Amino acid sequence: MNVFRAILLTFLLVCAIATAFSKKLLNTTIIFMSYSLIMAIVWVLLESPDLAITEAAVGAGITSVLFFLALRKIERIRSDEEDDPEE
Repeated sequence: MNVFRAILLTFLLVCAIATAFSKKLLNTTIIFMSYSLIMAIVWVLLESPDLAITEAAVGAGITSVLFFLALRKIERIRSDEEDDPEE
């Protein structure tokens, strides 16, 4: 179990550093979502299921959706209609 915790903490550290140094906003959002999911697992291991559910729902769920919508709004993510050359 200690090895699993060490691996999770290593992934948390890697995600935090990768978020800081990522140049693409979409990659940063995906890494942040991964960080939140790993943090939810850490909360479960610390026997705090209420915080784990909150972290998974808010951190990985709602916040990521809002980031994706913001990226789409500033046109960093193209919608399907814009990619279709037939129209």
